[in-house]
Amino acid sequence: MSNPITVATDVAALFPYGISELFNWKGMAFDGTLWEINKTVVMSLVSTVICLALFVVGGRKQALVPTGMQNVAEVSYEFVDKGIATEVMGHDGHKWTPFLGAMFFWLFFINIWSTVPFVMYPATSRIAIPLVLCMVSYFTFIGVGFYKQGPLYILKAIFPPGVPKAIAPLVAAIELVSKFAVRPFSLAVRLFANMFAGHILLALFALMTAALVEMNSGAYQGFLAIFPFLGLIFMVAFELLVAFLQAYIFTTLTAVYIAEAASEEH
Repeated sequence: MSNPITVATDVAALFPYGISELFNWKGMAFDGTLWEINKTVVMSLVSTVICLALFVVGGRKQALVPTGMQNVAEVSYEFVDKGIATEVMGHDGHKWTPFLGAMFFWLFFINIWSTVPFVMYPATSRIAIPLVLCMVSYFTFIGVGFYKQGPLYILKAIFPPGVPKAIAPLVAAIELVSKFAVRPFSLAVRLFANMFAGHILLALFALMTAALVEMNSGAYQGFLAIFPFLGLIFMVAFELLVAFLQAYIFTTLTAVYIAEAASEEH
């Protein structure tokens, strides 16, 4: 049996600069300071290319009976159109389907990197990506609110009709914080926390499997490693579900916020 200290040293050697390497790859800098391509950038670009390929290639041929990529693209578009856009926003949701579809599928593709062998890292476990996405959602529904309800949109949103004058200031303060501060923050944190936690669990099961294979020798070599390995397989399948659910929840909430901002009644 191997020395546990030796095994711990070998595992630590995988991350000579600390556990932060689970989240940061050393980038390929062009000038050494300002421009750098790291794994987050690579995954973002590849996910964008996959999205473009899905709908550009899938929509190139308009066959009466769709097959192959066209079938995948149509089913995917219809899922967002009927399952999110029109379900939340009604008939007006059709015009928002391209925007919501791009958000959903880009999020889904960038999330499932956590299940790819030798990567096992979703870019959304870096808070910068969720923050950028929540800002897109935030400024979109704010813009829709001003476009549909005019310059008094903020006042209309924080002063719901029918509220007694005595508690109107308190309600206004609560609505202001909940709608215009907590919303974008909660969108970003929910996405980041779920993908971050999954990333940590996958990394732990993988390291436990590798450590147990190294520590056990002889007739029982690798036997104990079966258990964390099975856990790793389960977590990979679970992460696929989480990747889908987080993309769906983020996109659906964005649709809800846009629909609310476009409506005169709250």
